[in-house]
Amino acid sequence: MPTKYIFVTGGVTSSLGKGIISASLAKLLQARGYSVTIQKLDPYINIDPGTMNPYEHGECYVTEDGAETDLDLGHYERFLNVTTSQANNVTTGRIYQAVITKERRGDYLGKTVQIIPHITDEIKRRIKLLGKNNRYDFVITEIGGTVGDIESLPYVEAVRQLKWEMPENVLVVHLTLVPYLAAAGELKTKPTQHSVKMLLENGVQPDILVLRTEKSLTNEIRKKVALFCNVDIHAVIESKDVSTIYEVPLLMHKEKLDTTVLTKLGFKVEGEPELKPWTDFVKNLKNPVTEVTISLIGKYVELVDAYKSINESLIHAGSINKCKVNIRRIHSEKITEENVEELLKNVNGILVAPGFGLRGIEGKILAVKYARMNNIPFLGICLGMQCAVVEFGRNVLGMKDAHSTEMDHETKHPVIDLMEEQKQVTEKGGTMRLGAYPCILKKNSKSYHAYKKTEISERHKHRYEFNNYFLADYEKAGMVSAGINPDTNLVEIFEIPVHKWFIGVQFHPEFKSTVLNPHPLFAEFVKAAAAIPKTGTF
Repeated sequence: MPTKYIFVTGGVTSSLGKGIISASLAKLLQARGYSVTIQKLDPYINIDPGTMNPYEHGECYVTEDGAETDLDLGHYERFLNVTTSQANNVTTGRIYQAVITKERRGDYLGKTVQIIPHITDEIKRRIKLLGKNNRYDFVITEIGGTVGDIESLPYVEAVRQLKWEMPENVLVVHLTLVPYLAAAGELKTKPTQHSVKMLLENGVQPDILVLRTEKSLTNEIRKKVALFCNVDIHAVIESKDVSTIYEVPLLMHKEKLDTTVLTKLGFKVEGEPELKPWTDFVKNLKNPVTEVTISLIGKYVELVDAYKSINESLIHAGSINKCKVNIRRIHSEKITEENVEELLKNVNGILVAPGFGLRGIEGKILAVKYARMNNIPFLGICLGMQCAVVEFGRNVLGMKDAHSTEMDHETKHPVIDLMEEQKQVTEKGGTMRLGAYPCILKKNSKSYHAYKKTEISERHKHRYEFNNYFLADYEKAGMVSAGINPDTNLVEIFEIPVHKWFIGVQFHPEFKSTVLNPHPLFAEFVKAAAAIPKTGTF
């Protein structure tokens, strides 16, 4: 059977949750035994989000093959427990770059290059690339932005063309909003009607409508939406607000989204999806037996999406430990010598987040010191690990000006330095050390205890590394390397063995944590945090 293509579009407003609906539908189809992948089409002209400020775009998610992508790919991987790649995230920048390259090469034989057919043909090629040779039963494609946006028009046109070219193999799911007006005491369908009308103006008739709502839809509202939007009443799906995104697949199954999709695409629906592991996860999540407070120290904490994968990894770790994880976000710029104890005194664990640049760096270093001095479980990720190295160098080894050359080019103790292969790099986009690299763990380490194996692979996103010139001094003083890259001899993991639980990693473990496979470092971090009182001495 040929690959089926499902498109998820959005209307009325952004941030309705197209990514979660896409991932939830994919999870249900996967739980029925089908092979599924998800793709995100982003309408911005950047080649990728790698150079974008987190305030602009939220987290930049990194795939195994080193692609810097939209954070929705993190949802796809966390829900499906399968890896994505560069092909799963396409931007307008990449589309235009490909078309212009072909034009410069003469591939169009002197023809005038236009939005239609050249841009739309390239979009269609990228969409169908994942379904080549029937590699997957389903390719679900989420189209970023909102129907009616100028930036999204070429993508919607590509969907129109594909639906015309492959009517039996294409289905469109449109996510829209049914707002509740408290003054009138009723749900309003007019925004949905206008959204579908806009889609119809572009030649696309949605097959299924998913309605985001605060209140339950009445049968009358479903009938009204079906009538005015030209869809079957059984294809009007309610997506009511829930306490956690991980309930959405269960809600969508209850609403029969998976069976409706399968029926419309000509599949015979038999039995129920295998969702027990998922329901067990949600049950543990909603019924914890204990709780911990973890301080997340970063400089983008006011924007939750900036650390999306870390937040979700802590949730996964909480579920496996039957523990509710309360995340206390603290802006690193606000931490000073005078207030650090007040800000951190009642936490069970401290996580110093990744990032770049000088702003807020001293606050992160103070947070590391507090965790080290008070025997509080600590996890430092990327820059968080580097801050731990700087703090130890300053306060244990006595190198008062110890720093990263990213922050201080003149330091006499460059304990963190630019990677050798980065020293000739001038362009910023896509030039960091990106993607999965191997690491060998020492058997007597806490990291080995967490992973339960000596060879691991983790994803990276950095330019700076620990300076091995200082390694002997660090290990003699009590901060030891627990993980080494076998090819470059770079230190990937530092630990303080005499500490309750103190681990800093150069890589990004949050990118590999999924619902059904919580990351072992996060799981052990939360476990260690749950085992100590809220204050400690060291």
